[in-house]
Amino acid sequence: HDRRSSTGFVSSRPRPTGTEIVGSSPASSYRPLVRPAELADRDALVSLAETALAQLDNQRGGDVFRHRDARPSPAGPTIDAELAAAMTGDVIVLVGCLGAVPVGYAVATVEATRSLPLAVITDLFVLPEARRVGVGRAMIDSLVERATAAGCGGIQAEALPGDRDTKNFFEASGLVARKITVHRTLTSGISDDA
Repeated sequence: HDRRSSTGFVSSRPRPTGTEIVGSSPASSYRPLVRPAELADRDALVSLAETALAQLDNQRGGDVFRHRDARPSPAGPTIDAELAAAMTGDVIVLVGCLGAVPVGYAVATVEATRSLPLAVITDLFVLPEARRVGVGRAMIDSLVERATAAGCGGIQAEALPGDRDTKNFFEASGLVARKITVHRTLTSGISDDA
């Protein structure tokens, strides 16, 4: 099973003041809503995934991550496969909304291990203008709830090196580091820095 992810979990940007616009309403005027993704969400999910992939280019380690772990671009075929797998329970696909406007998404695979299944968060992304109002937190809480209901013994995710906001976000959600991956570039095709 391949490992794919999109980062951009949280931002060091200040909390929205209510003047940032999401759809036609200020971001802070809505309570975050998380729901299972539906086929009708496909275009919004593809757009969110492409935006998340573009942000990898500006992150330390993002180039290597994009070549090895991230979903390929265009994102449509992988989104289609995840929506189909969600019907069988092998994948959890969620949409995070402010009002009726999708502003984030989350994907976790349910993987077999030598003991209990493991939920692996492959994507957790919120649009920059909709961050710091609880959408990401609501999505990870929903992933934990759904993974527990699926009988998973744990949930895990990845954060790129130096992405302190993402690491802090995961730790505040109860996830702790258990492994560090190191890398050395041997050719000019992939860089260590974004």
